Amino acid sequence: MRKKKRRNNVKFSKLAIIASLFLFAIMIVRLCELALSSKIDGVDLKELASKRTTKTETLNAERGNIYSANGDILAQNIASYKIIAYLDPKRSEGEKTLQHVEDKEKTARELAPILGMDEAEILKYLNKEGVYQTEFGTKGKGLNEITKNKIEQLKLPGIGFIESYKRYYPKGNFASYTIGYAKEEEVDGKDNVAVGEMGIEKSYDNILKGEDGYVTYQKDLRGYKIADTKEDRKEAIEGKDVYLTIDSNIQFFCEQALKSSQEKFGFEWFNMTIADAKTGAILAQAQAPSFDLNKKDMSNYLNFAVSSPYEPGSTMKTFTYMAAMENGVYNGAETYKSGVYVTSDGTEIGDHNRNGWGVISFDRGYALSSNVGIINLINRHMNSAMLRLYFRKLGFGKKTGIQLPYEETGSLDFKYETEVFNAGFGQGITTTPMQNIQALTSLTNDGMLLKPYIVSKIVDPSTGEVIFEGKRKEITRVASTNTVEKIKALMNDTVNGPGNTGAGYKMEGYNLIGKTGTAQIADEKSGGYLTGEADIISSFTGIYPYENPEIIIYASVKRPGGGNQKSIWDAVKDVVRNVAKYHGHEPVETEGEKVTKYKIPSFISKKTDLVKQTLTSAGINNQVVLGGGDKVIKQYPEAGDMMSSKDRIYLLTNDDNINVPDVTGLSSKEATSVLKLLGLKVKLNNKGYVINQSIKDTKVEKGTEITLDLNPKF
Repeated sequence: MRKKKRRNNVKFSKLAIIASLFLFAIMIVRLCELALSSKIDGVDLKELASKRTTKTETLNAERGNIYSANGDILAQNIASYKIIAYLDPKRSEGEKTLQHVEDKEKTARELAPILGMDEAEILKYLNKEGVYQTEFGTKGKGLNEITKNKIEQLKLPGIGFIESYKRYYPKGNFASYTIGYAKEEEVDGKDNVAVGEMGIEKSYDNILKGEDGYVTYQKDLRGYKIADTKEDRKEAIEGKDVYLTIDSNIQFFCEQALKSSQEKFGFEWFNMTIADAKTGAILAQAQAPSFDLNKKDMSNYLNFAVSSPYEPGSTMKTFTYMAAMENGVYNGAETYKSGVYVTSDGTEIGDHNRNGWGVISFDRGYALSSNVGIINLINRHMNSAMLRLYFRKLGFGKKTGIQLPYEETGSLDFKYETEVFNAGFGQGITTTPMQNIQALTSLTNDGMLLKPYIVSKIVDPSTGEVIFEGKRKEITRVASTNTVEKIKALMNDTVNGPGNTGAGYKMEGYNLIGKTGTAQIADEKSGGYLTGEADIISSFTGIYPYENPEIIIYASVKRPGGGNQKSIWDAVKDVVRNVAKYHGHEPVETEGEKVTKYKIPSFISKKTDLVKQTLTSAGINNQVVLGGGDKVIKQYPEAGDMMSSKDRIYLLTNDDNINVPDVTGLSSKEATSVLKLLGLKVKLNNKGYVINQSIKDTKVEKGTEITLDLNPKF
């Protein structure tokens, strides 16, 4: 028996040894697996270790600024702060001073009046358990530098700040629908990221926002970077700066005119757009009611210049007349009976004066804005295809491509007889103000249609490199010189002729020409049109000045108070008067004196004395000769421009010894043009007319910057 037990013990010992060896072998295999394999149980060990010992921080790109054509900042970034409270007592371990909030009641009591919060509300945040730090909701975000300094002066332990940036609009309620705004949102886990929501901020969001960078480094247990360890860094690419074609002065004139109209007359909305007649650049785009870009207190999100087409009314008669002329079927002396026209289906369409003016010519019908004239013109000489094709050639029924978001096409929906007649005088079709501006460029560029644009350039702020430059862009020729001159003559008669529909826009001494429009508002419930006295959209398409156009105007007002046309007359005339003064133009006629007009030839390389004699013979006595040279090398205004005998002409001669002229009293535009003629750089302070200049009566050194102090005179 003893023998058997020993044998069993030996057998058990062998099994134990084998089992031990097997387990040891498994451990060796596992150890090798751990040592040689990059993944264990689907977990990447290297990545896991890296995450525990490395830290990646985002290097935020700063959003680009938006500027006016004058260099005024319209949108920029300013420092913004979020207040935080550290609650974990471990943060104060080993420190000489408290690094966390210990006295919560005192902290709440002192922060409450500054943050505009109740003490109890603050204590809810401070009494959170198991958290390292806490924030204070929306009232603890977006703090400015002044508020931050007030809190810092309290010297409350455990209170800190996280700095970020927020979008700020220095001019507030100014070109709001054009500039638009960027809204702070959470994007990919990042808080307070500015995202364009409207206007230029929206359409150029990718250009403005730049590209974030990052830095990755090795950290210690406390999260600090370990010295002398490698870091992986990609620098942020800053957002680009966008410069608009908007002239701050002209925009201001428009804003003030709309504000004045709103106070005097009231309306549902008013839109005014001003374009450079020679390039198509948008100089101003104002809309009322508007809103403060910092407060975002808008009642409407649509930019009426591009996003809300409406029936334009009689301003379309200009383009119907152009269609007839370009198709060779217009005879201005041809007559028709005005008053009321009955279509083949028995529909009566009348002039605004349903009694008519008797038998009149088509030329006279334009000045009187006769609907019956349009009907007779179409019925006798045109058809729907002819009209539609020409409207589309001018850009109606499709987007202009202006650099603003949410642009609409409008509609050219007309087929049957009555619809075609209505389309001819701007009812039953819809257009946008920007489409009208584009079409009008053909009348200021000898029949060449230009594309409107609102961005003058895009600049990389880190290098100063201009990466995009907006400029005049010709689309296609849509009219002959004869058509252009004839239409402009008709527009001149409409405004300046006796008793015509544009008489309310007549300005003694200012050669403003244009066409009026009054469209009925469609009744969306029952069809047809509303008949209330104020249920209209009054509009005006204008060109100033007649002989050598500088600006194009499109203005429209919906439901002017009591249907009062003065709401739009006064606004347009105020703007024209101020633009004329801003451009240095005096009224073209003064009492007892007839002012002559003169188309300037090129005087380059001609003898100075001969040029002076030529100008004097033409009645241009206001000559400013720069230098004592015997030849003219530059001139302002340029060849081809029109000027009056009241205007100044500047002649730069081939003299190397020219002193900086005195430009005090001149408009900013005229002064800048003269100084740039001399190769000087110009910096403007304020707006209006020159009251002081930093350099004068010293020799001109090309490239020198001269500062002009300005002050409004009007």
